[in-house]
Amino acid sequence: MNTEESYEIRLKVNGETQQITAPARRLLSDALRGELGLTGTHVGCEHGVCGCCTVLVDGAPVRSCLTFAIAVQDREIRTVEGLAADDGELHPVQEAFKECHGLQCGFCTPGFLMTACALIEQNDDPTEEEITEAIAGNLCRCTGYQNIRAAVGYAAEIARSDKT
Repeated sequence: MNTEESYEIRLKVNGETQQITAPARRLLSDALRGELGLTGTHVGCEHGVCGCCTVLVDGAPVRSCLTFAIAVQDREIRTVEGLAADDGELHPVQEAFKECHGLQCGFCTPGFLMTACALIEQNDDPTEEEITEAIAGNLCRCTGYQNIRAAVGYAAEIARSDKT
């Protein structure tokens, strides 16, 4: 019998306020995937090491497998499902990863996309070193990072050209 107390938790995800009932120790990754059906946020290591579960909270990359859902109540949460426009137009990071072959199996891709999105929204002209530093917390076993770094650089180019 589960005697753990549950709470009403308001999560602002991809522009929509969602209400869930969960224990205070419900992880954000579990709330996104289980309660809200947003399975684009992947869970890899469950220790915050691999970066697969990265989402943006108020524009900053956060490991959702280490974050309690209740701790981000009423904050702006953005998942990989929130990147593309409503009409289906890809976000610059999605377009760049597609064009530069910045993915293979795709398991780590959502975390890389969200990390790249945060970088480019803060700095749309990152150096190679800044790109490498930004993605250093995300692990990929397939690509060797060359195409991922190229994709982030290209995404920054797209974002700059979209401003003009």
